[in-house]
Amino acid sequence: MEIRDATERDGAECATIYEPYVLDTAITFETVVPTAEEMSGRIARSLRDHAWLVAQEGSLVVGYAYGGQYKVRAAYAWACEVSVYLQPGLRRTGLGRMLYEELFARLAARGYLTAVAGTTLPNPASEGLHRAMGFEPVGVYRKIGFKNGAWHDVLWSQRELAPRDGEPEPLR
Repeated sequence: MEIRDATERDGAECATIYEPYVLDTAITFETVVPTAEEMSGRIARSLRDHAWLVAQEGSLVVGYAYGGQYKVRAAYAWACEVSVYLQPGLRRTGLGRMLYEELFARLAARGYLTAVAGTTLPNPASEGLHRAMGFEPVGVYRKIGFKNGAWHDVLWSQRELAPRDGEPEPLR
């Protein structure tokens, strides 16, 4: 299994991995599957300021993880939101952990200090992964999203990517 930086050419495979999450679950609150072109644009935007990685087995992309802007206010600049998605059947295989470890290293190298993640509840696999990766729960938004005929809670968690000591360095 190779973990590498994504390119815009990975858009179609990432969209294919994401599709069942959009159509069949409340894991994401998106309701329309992004096109390959839209996913390529998301990859390009993430790579510009954060990071987007793919897991590749042979010639096939089987998972991805990315970081993105947490909030637009300047004081949040050193925080980022992260997500990981795997091909169905690859959850609880260690692949999510591998992607996150590489992602966190890249984000920390760019100067990010905090990663935050939202998890639609219940989602034992994602809850377990984030806990194992050192995320600590910070709160639950109750009945915040309506999808698939029901209201859903979202657990927000965070973890440090690098220690904080005084004024932060500019992002790279």
